[in-house]
Amino acid sequence: MAETTAPAPLERAQAEVADLLSELIRIDTTNTGDTTTSVGERKAAEWVAGKLDEVGIDSVIHESEKGRASLVARIPGADRERPGLLIHGHLDVVPADKREWTVDPFSGEQRDGYVWGRGAVDMKDMDCMTLALVRDWARTGTKPPRDVVLALVADEEAGGKYGAHYLVDHHADLFENVSEAISEVGGFSLTVRDDLRLYLIQTAEKGLAWMRLTAQARPGHGSFVHDDNAVTQLAAAVARIGSTRLPTVLTPPMKQFIEEVSDAYGIEIDVDHPDEALARLGSISRMIGAALRNTVNPTMLDAGYKTNVIPGTASATIDGRFLYGQEEAFEAQIDELLGEGVTREYITHDQAVETTFDGPLVEQMVTALKAEDDGARPVPFTMSGGTDAKSFETLGMRCFGFSPLRLPADLDFAGLFHGIDERVPVESLRFGVRVLDRFLRAS
Repeated sequence: MAETTAPAPLERAQAEVADLLSELIRIDTTNTGDTTTSVGERKAAEWVAGKLDEVGIDSVIHESEKGRASLVARIPGADRERPGLLIHGHLDVVPADKREWTVDPFSGEQRDGYVWGRGAVDMKDMDCMTLALVRDWARTGTKPPRDVVLALVADEEAGGKYGAHYLVDHHADLFENVSEAISEVGGFSLTVRDDLRLYLIQTAEKGLAWMRLTAQARPGHGSFVHDDNAVTQLAAAVARIGSTRLPTVLTPPMKQFIEEVSDAYGIEIDVDHPDEALARLGSISRMIGAALRNTVNPTMLDAGYKTNVIPGTASATIDGRFLYGQEEAFEAQIDELLGEGVTREYITHDQAVETTFDGPLVEQMVTALKAEDDGARPVPFTMSGGTDAKSFETLGMRCFGFSPLRLPADLDFAGLFHGIDERVPVESLRFGVRVLDRFLRAS
């Protein structure tokens, strides 16, 4: 591992990161899943390009469709022959209803030591920590040891067709000679006690299986006796799927995570039935529990057009996620639950990704975290959702979730993802800037 040098004070980067995040949140980049109603990605990409241009960093913007814009910049390293490192983030966010929020979700308001707004943790925080850092490097003439490629992309929240997938399929040359990548949902802290915090580093994420279920039967008059009913068939399948918990499968990263949790908390965890013990992790247990099995949840229903007409077709959508190496088993589990007369088709389908918790890059993550928090204990885990790593892994990169944040012990961090009153502590952003600086200087 490369020798770690003492980082620069980074006063300006730490001072501006919260303001950068507020500005970016104020650019509404809502992704509805439909290009005609999604907004703001081009404006956000141009905003990032302007911030990079201010300090002399060139970037390119590519559109997959009008307005669906992604930005890529390459920061030259000291050794141009070494394989580079990708930092990828997404500019889009899920919708937010301001009637449900304490603040306007697109205000970027700074209140009570937090930056509030949609995207504050998913994932404009990492975008802006990285942006603040590379701007500081440019001002001070700091050069990383190898090339660092920055990709801030569209459409992650709807599967990446118009963002990362488009870049990989049509502009793979932008990522030439890049061997590793970091991005969201990893490197955040989970407080065990005052002197011990687990930092969860994502080494795996589940595959994506969004499906449409369809039942077809004989239509008819709503007043008749009618046993062949598409709505009834579909409802039964949806009920079975929604009420079934699929079997526990302990993948390598989650086996190591459970061992670390068992040691840190001083508790015995039954690896065949770990949920009860993991519940003591608080709100994060929902995310962790979902990484112990394949999961499927009904999300939308559609049937009929008039109260007194029995429709011939009924449909539902389900959000399925499968563990690495479990796709075939997952499909068999779903097919068993469907029952007679109900078929399925993929709406969005993408691979699961997994790598190992070892090697120089992991050592550098561990070293950087411990340098900024002497109570840090980094551990691997599997993310229950998905990221654009699914695209970049196809180019041969090892992909990690490493968006470092030291969080207050009482913050429901998992609940903020796609949640109401999404927010991130300003001090956590400054911590992330310092950790990323140490990490990237050593990488």
